[in-house]
Amino acid sequence: MAGHSKFKNIMHRKGAQDKKRSSMFSKLSREITVAAKMGLPDPDMNPRLRLAVNAAKAQSMPKDNIQRAIDKASKGEGENYEEVRYEGYGPGGVAIIVEALTDNRNRTATNVRTAFSKNGGNLGASGAVSHGFDRMGLITYPAGAGDADAIFEAALEAGAEDVSSNEDEHEIWTAMDALHEVAKALESNLGPADGAKLAWKPQTSVDVDESNAATLMKLVDTLEDDDDVQTVWGNYDVSDEVMEKLG
Repeated sequence: MAGHSKFKNIMHRKGAQDKKRSSMFSKLSREITVAAKMGLPDPDMNPRLRLAVNAAKAQSMPKDNIQRAIDKASKGEGENYEEVRYEGYGPGGVAIIVEALTDNRNRTATNVRTAFSKNGGNLGASGAVSHGFDRMGLITYPAGAGDADAIFEAALEAGAEDVSSNEDEHEIWTAMDALHEVAKALESNLGPADGAKLAWKPQTSVDVDESNAATLMKLVDTLEDDDDVQTVWGNYDVSDEVMEKLG
């Protein structure tokens, strides 16, 4: 289990997806509102908003919820969120990047710092670990979108830089400034993606043994459970055998 997928990386236990659905909708709504406030409240004219809406649809978020989030922005309602990034180390020396949308930096910083300190980690300064990651675009499709060869060809034709496929999904990596363009090209060929956003791709991975894996998963879960946290990225790699032992 590699640590660079937004929602997949925490759904490692049976039933976790249903448990987190409500929290997921809240995070998706926040991203939609922020995207709509930063540009036009029209997905066709606002690339970031279009990606946010598509991601919400992929998670079966009701249309009413999506429209409500857009309306909040167009009416100037709701909180003003700012994007914040935290960097630190988890158990076993794993590098972790936390991205948040918050209306209270002090609250979010305290929660993130507490999560790290209580779960075998340390919060570092800005830039502490991001030098070990590449800032890229990440587009995800379910495994059922096509076989690995077909997805690879479609991605290559659309201008992607790398593709990784497993039994759950296809991950399509793009240059940072090509994300919207590649996502649009793929949508016309493969349909809407499960997700498309800027991501942190680790340059190297850290194999996590059984002694550290449980604590690491608890840290990731705790961070993801925070309402302000949008995404948790890491350079960890946990083997299937270790994940099975964790249950």
